[in-house]
Amino acid sequence: MDADIEFQDTSTSLSETLRKLIDGIKGQSVTLRELMDAVGEQGLLLICAVASLPFLIPVSIPGVSTVFGAAIILISLAIMANRLPWLPKKILDRQLDTKKLVPALEKGVNIVSRLDRFLKPRLSALTTGKLVNRVNGLAITVAGVLLMFPLGLVPFSNTLPGIAILLLSTGMIQRDGLIVLGGYVFNVITVIYFGALAYAAFSAGQGLASLFG
Repeated sequence: MDADIEFQDTSTSLSETLRKLIDGIKGQSVTLRELMDAVGEQGLLLICAVASLPFLIPVSIPGVSTVFGAAIILISLAIMANRLPWLPKKILDRQLDTKKLVPALEKGVNIVSRLDRFLKPRLSALTTGKLVNRVNGLAITVAGVLLMFPLGLVPFSNTLPGIAILLLSTGMIQRDGLIVLGGYVFNVITVIYFGALAYAAFSAGQGLASLFG
């Protein structure tokens, strides 16, 4: 699809929009294609927000990390290119268990509902214009890559980039530059945290090497 992306202003609260989407999930499984069909072509940021929700809580749902993480990266790349995204069939049509997914999404929405009172249009320089959209899209891509790191058993390794994605996407949806800025802050925190983990692992390896050397 080659049409340009235009993010529309919305007066509906984010949690209300997300609840309507989740309430529409029926059956034993759901696919990303079905979720994207439900929100329409202008719902790319909403899909990023939805995809970040399972990572806000300590839950493991088979297939979600791969499907949602890849979707976030590909959609954010499309935002950077100002084009509607192409997603591989394997990602779009992967069946996700609704019994596990829906409760995780609902818990995520409960967290988002706490943000609603803080969301309002401000710092418009961080949320308007094609160039700004592309820079913000790059920030979501970075968070998506960090989310895909194979550190699922490490505390906060998914939560921190998940929060960054949620703040960036919701801030863009609601034209709230302060929330977008918060997303950048969590990206930086995630990079620092991962760097500290890498340094600790390296130091531990050096210590073991000297012990047995």
